[in-house]
Amino acid sequence: MHSRKPFYIFVALLFIIGISTSIYRGIEHNVPFLPGEQVQSWAVDAKVSFVGSNQPAEVNFSLPNDPAFDVLVENATSPGYGLSISNDVSNRRAIWSIREASGPQALYYRVTLVPTGKLDIQATGTPMVPEPYLWPATEKSAADQVIEDVWGRSATNLSFAQQLMNLINDSEQSQNMALLLSANTSTNLFVQMLHSKGVPARIVNGLQLEDQRRRQQLTSYVQVYNNGEWVLFDIPNNKKGRDNTLVLWEYSGHSVLDVMGGINSQVNFSMLQDTRSALATSIDMMMNDDALDFSLYQLPLEEQSLFKGILLIPIGVLVVVFLRVIVGIKTSGTFMPVLIALAFIQTTLLTGLIGFLLIVAFGLMIRSYLSTLNLLLISRISAVIIVVIFIIGLFTLISFKLGLSEGLTITFFPMIILAWTIERMSILWEEEGPKKVFVSGGGSLFVATLAYLAMDNQLVQHWVFNFLGIHLVILALVLVMGQYTGYRLTELKRFKPLVGEK
Repeated sequence: MHSRKPFYIFVALLFIIGISTSIYRGIEHNVPFLPGEQVQSWAVDAKVSFVGSNQPAEVNFSLPNDPAFDVLVENATSPGYGLSISNDVSNRRAIWSIREASGPQALYYRVTLVPTGKLDIQATGTPMVPEPYLWPATEKSAADQVIEDVWGRSATNLSFAQQLMNLINDSEQSQNMALLLSANTSTNLFVQMLHSKGVPARIVNGLQLEDQRRRQQLTSYVQVYNNGEWVLFDIPNNKKGRDNTLVLWEYSGHSVLDVMGGINSQVNFSMLQDTRSALATSIDMMMNDDALDFSLYQLPLEEQSLFKGILLIPIGVLVVVFLRVIVGIKTSGTFMPVLIALAFIQTTLLTGLIGFLLIVAFGLMIRSYLSTLNLLLISRISAVIIVVIFIIGLFTLISFKLGLSEGLTITFFPMIILAWTIERMSILWEEEGPKKVFVSGGGSLFVATLAYLAMDNQLVQHWVFNFLGIHLVILALVLVMGQYTGYRLTELKRFKPLVGEK
């Protein structure tokens, strides 16, 4: 007897691969597991303005590259200017240039940002220990006293930074701190004190996102290195950490805006919040990243529409296998219910049931006449096919004349399958009687209805098209049910009298 161990290993691999690839696609590419999910996005406009000096001008502007936000779409408008975008991972910048700029100039950059939830910024390597800040003679004594006092009350870089920020914002400041703040901004003073103790820290520029705000400026924050990541501090507001509405526009240590050949340069930001489909957003992001090698979204729309129907067939097959192998429902034809269920998706369930019954009923009447002619099988089947086409055309024409638009969808029924169904039912009627025909036909319609309900489910349609690994799971289930050799559920009633005798 052959061991089934390789079979079970193969089935387990199908399960693991199918589920793993689906979870990976959902997490890595942000494909939603549920249909209809929405995500928030932010449209941010940056207006760069300066006054030209009647000479060649070059504008170098930092672009966002924050892990907490994905760049969905970005574009720039600059009439008369040449534009190039540097895609350096650590320093993305837009560079506008023109041979001569005179008078007021305005350049625009627009970007659509989608939050990723990755608020922590991991350090790419251990930063260099900063050079100690050289305090002016008038501030050195006061700074040394404050720093040593706070250093003694801290244990790590993070606790040292937290204590410093609390002291800077203390309403009851010491004379030493008041002296230092009178000559320095709170943010600069914070960084200088950290550098004095060799703590890596850097000033970054961030934009606080708020719906329908205009003419906003970048705000300075401080990042402090601690155990492999950069922790954000908002010194004026005495706040550690960040929320999901803060985008770090520039945090690599470079300037936000450099203008050559112009004066009075500045940049203002406007922003607008929007809600969009999570699925459409993930597709756009994958297209931007060229990550569609194994996705059906790279196909033309016509082929995508075709596959949306084809990929539902395994769901119908799974339903048929379960109902026939486990439950024991008899059908006319093995997978005829699946094709009928596909037709129901196009016609709707009620219209499809009525159309199927009418076509089969008229087909059986005409088939009973053909049986009296003693035709060869191939001729008889061919005649039934022609008759089925005629019946469908007739019913479609009558529906159109009566203004019943639902009846026009009857043309979606598979004509060859209907012809063979009529042929099988007719033979079954002649050999075993009408009861078997009703049992077989009723079972087929019942299975087709359940398959339709499964295939027409919005969640199922979303999964089978967007998570192709699900089909490996379906294959594994079909293989497992193929090993079932026990009694069908419908056969258990035969053994009910034996249960009563015990």
